Amino acid sequence: MAYADQQTSGNRIVAIILVGLIHVVVGYIFISGLAIEAVKKVAERVTTIDIEEPPPPEPEDEPPPPEQQQQQAPPPPVAPPPPISVAVNPPPIQTRPTIPPPAPPALVVPPPAPPAPPSQARGATTRDERRWAARIQENYPSRALREEIQGTVGVRVSVTPDGRVGTCQVTASSGSSILDEAACAGMQRYARFNPALDDAGNPTSGSYNTRITYRLN
Repeated sequence: MAYADQQTSGNRIVAIILVGLIHVVVGYIFISGLAIEAVKKVAERVTTIDIEEPPPPEPEDEPPPPEQQQQQAPPPPVAPPPPISVAVNPPPIQTRPTIPPPAPPALVVPPPAPPAPPSQARGATTRDERRWAARIQENYPSRALREEIQGTVGVRVSVTPDGRVGTCQVTASSGSSILDEAACAGMQRYARFNPALDDAGNPTSGSYNTRITYRLN
């Protein structure tokens, strides 16, 4: 019994759906038909109106040219007034003074430079040579006296600005180192000099060469 009721309710639903679809289709056809008829009625009411442009106006007749007036007689000739001569002052003459050319610049010759003073430079010279030479001889090395050694020693000494011996160098040996050493020692101890001078006459360093002879009496 339940199975029969379910089948009956299913058939009803299908029938309802079909009926709804039929109504939709009929409504669509009805609406479409009404729209078409409305469009046709509107189209019948619209009428075509042709607008004709008015023809252009015809050109009016030009007025006839005015008649040429009769030529009038020319007026009598009138003599022109005589010309009036007006004396015009001549333009003033402008004179420009002649400007002499500028004088050449004077040559300024500088005065000649004063002559340079004579040079006062000189080398070192001995002072009281005999006295200090005798003292060197008096200090004859004792060993050289015992061995009776004698000879001559050449020396070169540097002279300071105060006239004393700075350094001593043997330039010619006597053959004995005793005499060579004694000669330099005596020069540094006893020798005195007039110092060397530069160009301006100021004392400066110099040098001096000499020979010392050791001889037994």
